[in-house]
Amino acid sequence: MAISASMVKELRDKTGAGMMDCKKALQEADGDMEKAVDILREKGIAKAGKKSDRIAAEGLAAVVEKGNVACIVEVNCETDFVAINDNFKNFVNEVAEHIISQRPASVDEALGQAYKGEGAPLSEVLNEQIAKIGENLSIRRFEVIEKANSAVFGKYLHGGGRIGVLLVLNNSTNEELAKDLAMQVAAARPTYINRDQVDASELDREREVLTAQALNEGKPENIVQKMVEGRLNKYYEEVCLVEQTFVKDPDKKVKALLKAENAEIARFVRYEVGEGLEKKVDNFVEEVMAQTKKQ
Repeated sequence: MAISASMVKELRDKTGAGMMDCKKALQEADGDMEKAVDILREKGIAKAGKKSDRIAAEGLAAVVEKGNVACIVEVNCETDFVAINDNFKNFVNEVAEHIISQRPASVDEALGQAYKGEGAPLSEVLNEQIAKIGENLSIRRFEVIEKANSAVFGKYLHGGGRIGVLLVLNNSTNEELAKDLAMQVAAARPTYINRDQVDASELDREREVLTAQALNEGKPENIVQKMVEGRLNKYYEEVCLVEQTFVKDPDKKVKALLKAENAEIARFVRYEVGEGLEKKVDNFVEEVMAQTKKQ
């Protein structure tokens, strides 16, 4: 029996399985929709669709480098138990390899691309992993960065990938320094590279808060301004990478390290897995009570 595109779509809507898996199941079932659903269920592929509404806020970040191009990616799962599973770790690295080779502009574009340039789209490979691992998985975000020949990448993964950092150090070939700076970003969580990048409205808001604090402390108005500027320096040390104390040597500032190398930080990306996502908090007492009421 000829398998139409509408039949494939119907089966995909029913099961959440990939298009190629649906087509193969329909061919095997000779067009019988219910039998095709059973085939997918038997293979575990139909489970992917049922898991798609579950919160995936755990996971890993990965960083991959190829020549003058590097990629950082975050892939999420539901539990930290899966995050340390070798199958999941391998999949996250494979996703990063796909992205660095195919250079998609967005997650949606990446999902629609042939996996690593050949075969089924990444979306189907993702569904297969969902069925295999047994949890909802999602490719949340990624960045692809290019550097000049005169620059070096700094890469750092903390906690096996709970935090990932990719940094570009210009005018340098010092890989150790680049890695140390990536570690600095992971530990100290800067928002900007230097003072010039701080948003003017954010700076004005901070100045207003510091001024109000000083006045509330009963400080004379004639010295409040000096106090505010002094406290702004502390603020810069929190949010600007080059202003921070170096985590590996508290006697040095990051900007001093850069000056000694005649280098500059061009860009950095920091991913902390699950940041900004709602995380499920299990209450086993409530769960058991709910199950009891159903019986």
